Amino acid sequence: MKNNIPEKFQITETIDQTEYLVNGDLKSWGGKTSKVYSTISSTSDYKPTLLGSIPDMGEAEALDALDAALKAYDQGQGVWPTMKVKDRIECMENFVKKMEVQREAVVKLLMWEIGKSKPDSYKEFDRTVEYIYDTIEEYKQLDRNSAKFHKHQGVYAHIRRGPLGVVLYLGPYNYPLNETFALLIPAIIMGNTTVFKPAKHGVLLITPLLEAFQTSFPKGVVNILFGRGRAVAAPIMKTGKVDVLALIGNSKSANALQEQHPKSNRLRLVLGLEAKNPAIVLPDADLDLTIDEVIAGTTSFNGQRCTALKVVYVHEAIKPEFLKRFSKRIDALKFGNPWEDGVQLTPLPEPGKPAYIQELLDDAVAKGADIQNEKGGQHSDNYIWPAVLYPVSKDMRVYQEEQFGPIIPVLSFQDIS
Repeated sequence: MKNNIPEKFQITETIDQTEYLVNGDLKSWGGKTSKVYSTISSTSDYKPTLLGSIPDMGEAEALDALDAALKAYDQGQGVWPTMKVKDRIECMENFVKKMEVQREAVVKLLMWEIGKSKPDSYKEFDRTVEYIYDTIEEYKQLDRNSAKFHKHQGVYAHIRRGPLGVVLYLGPYNYPLNETFALLIPAIIMGNTTVFKPAKHGVLLITPLLEAFQTSFPKGVVNILFGRGRAVAAPIMKTGKVDVLALIGNSKSANALQEQHPKSNRLRLVLGLEAKNPAIVLPDADLDLTIDEVIAGTTSFNGQRCTALKVVYVHEAIKPEFLKRFSKRIDALKFGNPWEDGVQLTPLPEPGKPAYIQELLDDAVAKGADIQNEKGGQHSDNYIWPAVLYPVSKDMRVYQEEQFGPIIPVLSFQDIS
């Protein structure tokens, strides 16, 4: 309820994003928009919270942004790719200082847009700032190394690293700041020019940073668009003028975009795709420590991480004890809104995700799995409680698919090989 929300985190006004960044200008948008809702309710009766709106852009705006990036790069002869290292570093330092001022605004939107807990939202912002400073230091070291001659098989050489060209970047919703900047910042500082489209969730939190991007870099170096990936990214790829596709997301999206590039053999790829990471618990494991680690790996940010543990293999000898203790610990986790103290499970940002997790659950139970914990599968409007499933077989969807949410399949084994 609204009166339980700390004042600094209350939504007092919506953010109607009517500007986008192309060629160094914050252009006004007067076309169609899409509403941005949070699955977190601010009333006693559950109702999604309207956070604002974003432009629903298309091919014309996409190609405009691409042209700006191409002109700024100018086949490697543009102002940015030819700029001295110390000057590029100065631009990046200006940007990160302006970014730091927006900490509270970005953290608040991280909580509302994707349901990330308060400590994790602050951590994501602070880690991102630290990452930018580390990248600047790494770039300085790279520059120092390139000033030296290297000898290889009797040949002396100067080795310098240069930009690759125009980068199209599509960010993920689970770490819309950190993982976005982990690709965007190195691409920019190395002298590339960029076209960036934020993810479908965690999009408004880019708004407080638009002006920092605009005022810190030369025209056309950073271009920021809003809208659906297929409406914005597809026209850009079809031109064949993009040198690098940087995408964190689903392999289907990555494959579809690659196929649209007419010269895909020349396209460089920087991809972070889905995963099915296992935890393997051996018979001599310290169960106290192991259960702590597996809980962190499976439920941190509700399992919505590429690096989350998606399947747990437990040795037969310790399986009964593990399942009993692990299930109790899962049921004891605290569910609540992101700003509540000690909260470990938070509302899911995708409205359809609880229903999808229920589908996986129903399929597994129909094929012989049992829900091991009492609360497993309990629904609220915007959440489904983590279900510990055992036994799990390879024909179950939850074994085959990346669940990217709160459901934990457990398998047993006897031989590590």
